[in-house]
Amino acid sequence: MERIKIDPNICHGKPCIRGLRYPVEMILELLSAGMTTEEILLDYEDLELEDILAVLSFATKLTQVKTISLIK
Repeated sequence: MERIKIDPNICHGKPCIRGLRYPVEMILELLSAGMTTEEILLDYEDLELEDILAVLSFATKLTQVKTISLIK
């Protein structure tokens, strides 16, 4: 994933878009709150459509696990 970077010196090591200090989780929260891709791109002018698609791809890969153990 070229657009998603993990750097311990940026956003406490959280996955971010191209080192821009936009954490993946922030973009996912905006999308889950109902913002459209177009609205996000208007509000964050240094982002590109490919960045948002990379966030979705990254999140998809995180959920592709064989089993999930519940913590009790």
